[in-house]
Amino acid sequence: MDTIAFIGLGHMGAPMALNLIKAGYSVQVYDVQESSMASLRQAGARSATSASEAAQGALIIFTMLPAGRHVRQVYEGSQGLLQSAQEGALLVDCSTIEAQVSQDLAAQARQRGLHMLDAPVSGGTAGAAAGTLTFIVGGDEPALERARPYLEAMGKNIFHAGQAGAGQVAKICNNMLLGVLMAGTSEALALGVAHGLDPQVLSSIIARSSGRNWATELYNPWPGVMPDVPASREYQGGFGTALMLKDLGLAADAAVRQNSAVPLGELARNLYALHAAQGHDKQDFSSILKLYRGRD
Repeated sequence: MDTIAFIGLGHMGAPMALNLIKAGYSVQVYDVQESSMASLRQAGARSATSASEAAQGALIIFTMLPAGRHVRQVYEGSQGLLQSAQEGALLVDCSTIEAQVSQDLAAQARQRGLHMLDAPVSGGTAGAAAGTLTFIVGGDEPALERARPYLEAMGKNIFHAGQAGAGQVAKICNNMLLGVLMAGTSEALALGVAHGLDPQVLSSIIARSSGRNWATELYNPWPGVMPDVPASREYQGGFGTALMLKDLGLAADAAVRQNSAVPLGELARNLYALHAAQGHDKQDFSSILKLYRGRD
């Protein structure tokens, strides 16, 4: 059975690595937080003391890291994955980062005889746990086909967006829209409740009307409307406000580079920046509802 390295075991990476273990693969893991590796060791993973050690003997290496600077730190330098990965290894970065960083790393990988894909994901922590993620892949088609069996162990939808960096561009567009939708859904629910409507009834109406969207139907921001979403556990877990703010910043930067207009994306970015500044940066991004309710 192929040996897989998985580096970065946060809210998304840990359940993704666990699904690879459940699929029968031999998985070597690493995270800067020792505690993040404990549960995966219990599931059968081998933990390493560094990213380069985790990569030893691995035919495929996955990374899931917070930002572009972390990805560069793990891949570049004398101890980076581009140096420590064995010849012919396939590198798959599932982080959401700048497209230019993905393109730079893919070019460096080619120079070393390695193959690299950018494969950011959509589906949230629930999708990561259930193995139903959507992978948005940039890179060469043969490399994607080689990675497909492993991706299918963690997700249900795999899209080839184009060459290196294309996966990141598509993911950034998706998350910009998600930020807009969550802010708009929160605004609409807060307006209705302020006029005496039941948030569950209003959510059901929207879900069956022209305002229906993912945030209303599957990730409702109002506490108690849905039992298994962050809003109903005090906005803990899930996709952090700080991460949404980061992704909206990536979208804004991408828009500047191409001279594209993203006024709603910029407005959402400002709203999330205000919300984060009020101390909610570590809460799930659906906590943006608090901005409209006017309460902590």
